[in-house]
Amino acid sequence: MGLSVGIVGLPNVGKSTLFNALTKKQQAAAENYPFCTIEPNSAIVEVADSRLEALAEIAKPEQIIRATVEFTDIAGLVKGASKGEGLGNKFLANIRECDAILHVVRCFENEDIIHVQEGGNKSAPIDPVGDAQVIETELALADMEQLQRRYDRVSKEAKAKVQMRPEAEACAALLKHLEEGGSVRTFPRKEGDAILPVLKDLNFLTDKPVIFCANVSDDGVTGEGNHHVEALAEYARSHGAPLVVICAQMEADLAGLTDDEAKEFLQSYGLSESSLDRTINLAYHTLGLASYLTAGPKEVRAWTFRRGWKAPKCAGVIHTDFEKGFIRAQVVSFDDYIKYGGESGAREHGVLRPEGKEYEMKDGDVVEFLFN
Repeated sequence: MGLSVGIVGLPNVGKSTLFNALTKKQQAAAENYPFCTIEPNSAIVEVADSRLEALAEIAKPEQIIRATVEFTDIAGLVKGASKGEGLGNKFLANIRECDAILHVVRCFENEDIIHVQEGGNKSAPIDPVGDAQVIETELALADMEQLQRRYDRVSKEAKAKVQMRPEAEACAALLKHLEEGGSVRTFPRKEGDAILPVLKDLNFLTDKPVIFCANVSDDGVTGEGNHHVEALAEYARSHGAPLVVICAQMEADLAGLTDDEAKEFLQSYGLSESSLDRTINLAYHTLGLASYLTAGPKEVRAWTFRRGWKAPKCAGVIHTDFEKGFIRAQVVSFDDYIKYGGESGAREHGVLRPEGKEYEMKDGDVVEFLFN
């Protein structure tokens, strides 16, 4: 499943440093998964999942294959991008192709790096909430422009065609919502609403899930006691969005190390895991993704599916034939698989169960599919 996360932010906030860390991580892991050449501004990175090592202890496979997420580095945005300033329109088109947004915001002081004041290149005090608002506003303005065009067309048609009126009214309501400072993602909707086809067609920028990423300096990697981080966290909460604290510079240094060196390096900062791994995991779950697992002598593997998918569709992730000829799935929870030492132990204890076409797959299910 090729789902991607677009990394956005103002110039000089640490986007490129973060992306370099992701690229190093991709290169370090490239031999472990089917790999194809993609645009130089994209990195496919593995999702850290300790369950796979636990399965491998039992199944003794030749290799472990992890789930992956693609990150796309999008050129720095400036105020006025929705009107074509900077790389404006190209930038917005690139974000439109992504499934979610990782919004990097500078939360560190550094006299050598200018904090670009809006509307010019004057240096200004660090202002994470102001920075976040500049970008959110540009995305909302681009959405409003797109929506206005749709509304103008549909409202004209609605004068002659009664069936177009619900869509015209829905567009007007969404325009009002955006003008009042809302985002498309906070616009209420339910099944059958006239706005749904519009949302699908126009792929609004502010309808995409967003993760705010507070980039901090390496003398305060946890972000604790950093008032910039606290301000951004409050802003993220008010938007119903998650926040992750990351030190992009430290992650770039970390990405080139072996596992043992990385562990030691993290311990020297009093950390147990890389914030980059945490960000990748958060992105995976923000995209509505989960993993079911397979275990055998050849490989232990995490397979990506969308939450809510039923067993046949999940089987199709492995191969379309599995979905077409689906008979049933043999399922055991991860915890039970570990507890009873693998599939045969799970079967003996009656926790390996057959599931049919209506079964909704759970994150961490260990599965074997039977098919025609």
